[in-house]
Amino acid sequence: MAFGTVANVFDISSSSTYGPVGCQSDSCHSVHGTSCDATSFCQYSYSYVGGSNSSGLVATETFTFDDAPGGCTGCRERRQLQVPRVNFGCATTANFPGYGIVGLSDGKSSLINQMSAATSLGRRFSYCLTPYLSDVSSALNFGSRATVTEPGAVTTPMVHSPVHVEAFYTVEIVALRVGSSIIKPPKRSPVIVDSGSLLTSLDKELLDPIVEALTGSIKLPRKPPPSPNPELFSVCYEADGMKALEKVFPDVTLELGGGALLTLKAENLFMDLLLRTVCLAVVPVTYEGSVPTIGSIMQQNMHVGYDLDKRTITFAPADCATSYPSPPALCCVAI
Repeated sequence: MAFGTVANVFDISSSSTYGPVGCQSDSCHSVHGTSCDATSFCQYSYSYVGGSNSSGLVATETFTFDDAPGGCTGCRERRQLQVPRVNFGCATTANFPGYGIVGLSDGKSSLINQMSAATSLGRRFSYCLTPYLSDVSSALNFGSRATVTEPGAVTTPMVHSPVHVEAFYTVEIVALRVGSSIIKPPKRSPVIVDSGSLLTSLDKELLDPIVEALTGSIKLPRKPPPSPNPELFSVCYEADGMKALEKVFPDVTLELGGGALLTLKAENLFMDLLLRTVCLAVVPVTYEGSVPTIGSIMQQNMHVGYDLDKRTITFAPADCATSYPSPPALCCVAI
């Protein structure tokens, strides 16, 4: 179900391929936390760390994907891919930005595994996140289009971590270099890669020396953290946007497992909060149950590719707004 305007609500009565899922079906059992309604249909209820939530019916529908960015659903000049009987959550109540949430974990009911079982695309996907202040949509790719081939691409293996939920994709931080300083975590440092989390979070033992190295290198006037959440932004500078910060930003390299060296720009570590204020977008892991996370700010303007069979993640610098031109809103994925 889509939210935002009445015109974007999915009308199930107009679809000949929509169908609710029964409580005793394998499709219902494969989704965590389901229950039965009075008519024995499968219900779900999900909440997310960032405060988003969604509840409704587990259902099936035919999903139609356009063949390439820039095409349009129903146009003959672009081939399309139809995937029948995709299990999805048809939300009756929801609170999240945009029109929905796509699950791309390695779970049985995730979209990537459902598409892999029904097509020859394989278990690969990639995305290229545009800057968070951009009005251009980000690209999501499957199959061969998910291969990351841009110059500067680096690949790191996924690792198993007993403290992380297996639905997440986990890699290992080996070190972070700021100028001539090399900062290594005091212990093994697995971190999940999550496009759904805005900020990056790290263990305080690793974050504190990183902050010290950055503040010692960036020669700009400091500013107090903005309200209403000053605890989120411990380091802020007076700067007229990200370009001004980039001029004085030190060389920063994130070393991941397998020898992957990922260059980070100012836009990967700081947020432009406007009003001549830029703040560090990395916070300490503070509350119980939270885990270190590479969030979407750190991944913006990168082509990030996941290969679930090879168990690798590949990162490459990219201009996501121009390298992957997005189609008009609601054009290229039809449900």
